[in-house]
Amino acid sequence: MSNLSELTALAFALWTDLQQGRVLWELVVVSASLLAAWLVGRQIVPGAVAPDARRAFGREALRHLQFPLTALAVVLIGRLIVQHWQNVHLLDLMVPLLTSLAIIRFAVLMLRQVFAPSGWLNALARVVGWAVWVGFALYITGLGADLLHFLDRIGVTVGKERITLLLVLQATLSVLLTLLIALWLGRFIEARTMAAVSLDINLRVMLSKLAQTLLVLLAIFIALPAVGIDLTVLSVFGGMLGVGIGFGLQKIASNYVSGFIILMDRSVSIGDLVTVGEHTGQLTKMTARYVVLRSLGGVEAIIPNETIITSTVINHSYTDRRVRVPVPVQVSYKTDLDTASRVMEDVARQHARVLRDPAPKALVREFADNGIALELGVWIEDPQEGTANLRSDLNYALWAAFRLHGIEIPYPQREVRVLGPLQGSATR
Repeated sequence: MSNLSELTALAFALWTDLQQGRVLWELVVVSASLLAAWLVGRQIVPGAVAPDARRAFGREALRHLQFPLTALAVVLIGRLIVQHWQNVHLLDLMVPLLTSLAIIRFAVLMLRQVFAPSGWLNALARVVGWAVWVGFALYITGLGADLLHFLDRIGVTVGKERITLLLVLQATLSVLLTLLIALWLGRFIEARTMAAVSLDINLRVMLSKLAQTLLVLLAIFIALPAVGIDLTVLSVFGGMLGVGIGFGLQKIASNYVSGFIILMDRSVSIGDLVTVGEHTGQLTKMTARYVVLRSLGGVEAIIPNETIITSTVINHSYTDRRVRVPVPVQVSYKTDLDTASRVMEDVARQHARVLRDPAPKALVREFADNGIALELGVWIEDPQEGTANLRSDLNYALWAAFRLHGIEIPYPQREVRVLGPLQGSATR
């Protein structure tokens, strides 16, 4: 009843202020706060669009938070001034209202910075919004204290510790909040580390992943004692976790350990052209659990780190990114091989992707049944762009050059000889 009476008293006070006209000054302050927030938004947000990727979070935070924070600042200043002459019930109501709006926008901003856009992320943002508004309603109605007392009465005793439903909810909220901040800091450190082009790419990835792991562990160790949970109770959980890793989680643990081994031994790096089993492509992403291999056709294969460690990996650009591409071709036995070799090498030199050093070289492979098998060997330094299009371009150019110089490309021929008279002619 006391909570209902407090809510009734608040509503009655607002109604009294409205009848006596005192609420007009509060409405002026509220209108001024909203107008100031709108004007500041027009002045700050357009000027914040700068082509600096490292300041993206600052721009997003400014765009999302400037309105409620600016309005809140004006309301606080106005309440401090107006309360010397009259009651400020409406302004007292606006402070938690704007604070709730700022909390919702900040939470949604953090979620979008940490996680990739998806349907569940939008649903989670709506859940956070509803939770904050419910908390605001409980605060205004005065039911929040009674709800906390009710949750604190529900619990069990484990040893010397009493675990209540309120403690569980506080621990969950504390861990989630600290984890969110830790993940955001990890993303921020990863962005700054990956931008340090003076460091080796594997070292950058390893440092960023190690920082993210340490931040998550630090967040847990900070959040649990903050709500009164003794960390010594985690020793039992640690033993259970060890047993779980020994049985069902050994593959996951192996992938994480293998990920750090790959980053430290530098056997493969982002941008390398590698072959793992039946998959060949450019290594585009390395995480703590898997690597992403993008084939020359655009198909991406997600390969566990353990596979990279335990299987044979062909790194086409391990010590040298230059790759030799052979282009086979046949010419007839009537062809002048010196002329054919010169034409083939001239055609290769005219292609933009073919390197001048090592120079293109035409080789005689074998004397085949239908003609002389030649091979044009060229070197490129961008194998991730594919070789099929390069071979196609060179074959087109060779076909045109051979026709221009009268070089014949043979096709299979069979000569049939009949020995002796045919049976029909012998009968006649």
